[in-house]
Amino acid sequence: MINIGIIGYGKMGQIRHKAINNFKQCRIIDIHDICKSKALVSGTQFEAKNPEEIILNKNIDAVFICTPNNLNQPLTIKALNAGKHVFCEKPPAFNSREVSEIQALESTNYSKLMYGFNHRHHDSVKRMKNIVESGELGKILWMRGRYGKEVGQDFFKGWRADPKKSGGGILIDQGIHMLDLMLHLGEDFDEVQSMVSNLFWKQKGVEDNVFVNLRNNNTGICASVHSTMTQWRYLFSLEVFLEGGSLILNGLKTSSGAYGDEKLSIKRNQSHLTNIQDMNEEHIVFHSDNSWISEVQHFVSSIEENQSISIGSSEDALKVMRIIDKIYER
Repeated sequence: MINIGIIGYGKMGQIRHKAINNFKQCRIIDIHDICKSKALVSGTQFEAKNPEEIILNKNIDAVFICTPNNLNQPLTIKALNAGKHVFCEKPPAFNSREVSEIQALESTNYSKLMYGFNHRHHDSVKRMKNIVESGELGKILWMRGRYGKEVGQDFFKGWRADPKKSGGGILIDQGIHMLDLMLHLGEDFDEVQSMVSNLFWKQKGVEDNVFVNLRNNNTGICASVHSTMTQWRYLFSLEVFLEGGSLILNGLKTSSGAYGDEKLSIKRNQSHLTNIQDMNEEHIVFHSDNSWISEVQHFVSSIEENQSISIGSSEDALKVMRIIDKIYER
């Protein structure tokens, strides 16, 4: 049995709780949240008065950190120091230096550390990854990603609009997921060009838009990412262009349904056609979001089987934060 404690019981803490409940080998034995009234909404009892009561509880094996961004790195370090397995939401920290500090500690113990890059676990993305790795469409040439949402004045009443707690704006809030997917498919990028703008909301330290160009000078793969909160609609689009065709994913299945179903189109170019039927595009629609359960499954299996984290590792986190450092010019 893996005994689990959750620190932070907002939207993400409750999502993680629900996913963990799918695993009979897991048991949540304590939860801490600064706002006790959430217990009345969820029906969950809050026992821990502070994060340390979770971290120092000898009966707890693993800690889920679902807090505002500024708490992620220090709580991860405390939990690792206490010998706990740690699952932490993104971003892992405010910069790559802070991630390196975590890695130095991680290397000294046997705890598992995983980060919540759940987009890798969507069924559509898994299908894209399998096609890329199979080589059936050749090598990746370039990629393009657009990810945005609509926000109102209420957004600026919460901690995400406070750069001391959030670490930035739309990029570190949402665009980080698209950057992570580019890394997931394209391995790494050593050249970064970017523009950051804040023309509408004008909240200091909380950008509205980020435009990024990436290049891997070893493989030649180029990618572009646009992360925005001023396109006045919810949109997710991930496009991968290969030697033998393209993979176009539009939509992302989420709890709100704002981004619609995940619609994946697979197109083969003439040089990779084996028969006339292949000229037609293949269209696949994914109606369910299994990413949360898949993510917890990977974490739990890594603990039970004493296997390394292969999706959402600290190295994955370091790569994406190095890019974010360059974009924010830290």
